[in-house]
Amino acid sequence: MPESSIVVRPVPIESGSYTAASRLQAAGLLGAIKLFEEAANAVPLPKPPQPIVIADYGASTAHNSLLPICAAIAVLRKRTRPEHSVLVAHTDVADNDFTILFQTLADDPDSYLKKDAASFASAIGRSFYTQILPSNSVNLGWTSWAIQWLSRVPTPVPDALQVAYSGDEDVKVAYAKQAAFDWHEFVAFRGRELCPGGRVVVMTTAIGDDGEFGHRPLFRGMLAELADLVAQGLVTDDEVRRMCIPMVSRRAGDFLSPFAPKGRFERLEVEHLEVFDAEDRFWTQYQVDRDAKAFGAQWAAFARASVFPSIAAALDGGRTDPRRVEFMDRLEAGVAARMAAEPEQMQIPLAQLVLWKRPKAR
Repeated sequence: MPESSIVVRPVPIESGSYTAASRLQAAGLLGAIKLFEEAANAVPLPKPPQPIVIADYGASTAHNSLLPICAAIAVLRKRTRPEHSVLVAHTDVADNDFTILFQTLADDPDSYLKKDAASFASAIGRSFYTQILPSNSVNLGWTSWAIQWLSRVPTPVPDALQVAYSGDEDVKVAYAKQAAFDWHEFVAFRGRELCPGGRVVVMTTAIGDDGEFGHRPLFRGMLAELADLVAQGLVTDDEVRRMCIPMVSRRAGDFLSPFAPKGRFERLEVEHLEVFDAEDRFWTQYQVDRDAKAFGAQWAAFARASVFPSIAAALDGGRTDPRRVEFMDRLEAGVAARMAAEPEQMQIPLAQLVLWKRPKAR
């Protein structure tokens, strides 16, 4: 096993529908891709005709998975014959839009299906907080911007959209317990699914030494706009009080907790852990072009793609509420205007981890 590295450090900010969200999420992607390439170079490989199995945990539309998976396959091809098949299993919850996922795989020029003739795609509609692939079947695992989402909503967050900004200690405790349980389950089931010597690379939101969840200007804008939508009669106070984003960012110690006290759990070990502040690419572009309207629109589009569906679920009619589209349209427009009026750099704390499954002693 390579020497383990655990790093918690602030990194200076470097000198933008779903596409906008993906451009922002790509801010932390390059470092994680490098880790994934290193993992692809290190994991034991099965002998043909058994395929090399890559699991994409929390795939969504697969947009953020294409570059890492292509990079890993390129490394694997240096270690095996071109005809050795690679099977990629994209996993997400059952109500994920798998139609868009397969369209992305078929049509996107960055798709591994277009670049590697011996690669094959599959999809599984099940939560990664359970076992979703056979034991000892996965050589490489990847997940980005996914495990911060909780498996269930413990309780509403009446005083804030996000538990990190809540003043209710009971609410905070409930979310922390759920986040700890979910991370424990994620690690446990990956430990079962990975082949001995296999690795999972994780990129997710985090909390650094300063205790910051980040994204403060965006949340201020959303809360202010929701108050206006109540005043305008589009939504009610009760609906807004029910709205929450069931997402928890973890500290370095939270990631390490399941592995205490011996540093191992389900034969998994933390090979690498780093917590850092990612670049706000929208702000970087704004510094160049001073286009405040574009800056606001990009952040609002990111929010719409990533968190508005969770917020809109609190409407009285749920997903079928007749106001849903108008609500999201007006919320996006309002947030865009507020962000454009007062452009501010966003803090984006992220974590990158590599989990390694120790082979059995001979």
